[in-house]
Amino acid sequence: MINYKLEEEIELVRKSSLLVAATHAEIAKLIQPGITTIELDSVAEEFILDNGGLPAFKGYQGFPNTLCISPNEQVVHGIPGNYCLKEGDILSVDCGVLMNGYYGDSAYTYPVGEVNQDIKNLLDVTKDSLYKGIEQAITGNSMGDISFAIQNYAESFGYGVVRELVGHGIGKKLHESPEVPNYGFRGEGLILREGLVIAIEPMINLGDKSIMQHKDGWTITTIDKKPSAHFEHTIVVRNEKAEILSSFIEIEKILNG
Repeated sequence: MINYKLEEEIELVRKSSLLVAATHAEIAKLIQPGITTIELDSVAEEFILDNGGLPAFKGYQGFPNTLCISPNEQVVHGIPGNYCLKEGDILSVDCGVLMNGYYGDSAYTYPVGEVNQDIKNLLDVTKDSLYKGIEQAITGNSMGDISFAIQNYAESFGYGVVRELVGHGIGKKLHESPEVPNYGFRGEGLILREGLVIAIEPMINLGDKSIMQHKDGWTITTIDKKPSAHFEHTIVVRNEKAEILSSFIEIEKILNG
């Protein structure tokens, strides 16, 4: 069942999503060679709690931490630990918050120090593919229009679009119907209506689209060990232009100095 949101509910999702954005900004200040992923996780958890939220991922189906932190060839769902960031790494950070009974969710892939041009291109294209999808999230379009826009753009650069992992509805639950694939055909699937709140999250590989799950039951990596990027916004479908409820603005102020 799909739960279309009232305006009051959308505002609560926005508040949670903006706390996610603020948490990302705190992490962005710290991402540099020499810091461990568990240190980033600890900062995020403390910040969320101090600002009236609860970490959405911690304890979710047994996940042990506040952030999913996935370096380099890890696609998503990486578990924070003693991995120490190195110059030239990239780091996907996915964060969720529960506040006032509603969830927010957003992901960003960070460069660590200077990264090579191939990696910069992957990050740019993955983020741009997210916005290509968001452009299609308007009343009367189909879910397939979002999916096609992401896939068509990313694959035009020769990248692999992950199939097994998808975006999702969000609201009183972290994962609600409908699923939001990053691949598909124009005009197919659910017809979009105003008030549908979804998390759109392309996961794009530098190489092949194939992935594998590790024995920890969480970490997903590319089979060819090439890097992967992941960007995610929580948005609401509107009549003429989708509204983004999360934000990258503060993150990018920090990244751009």
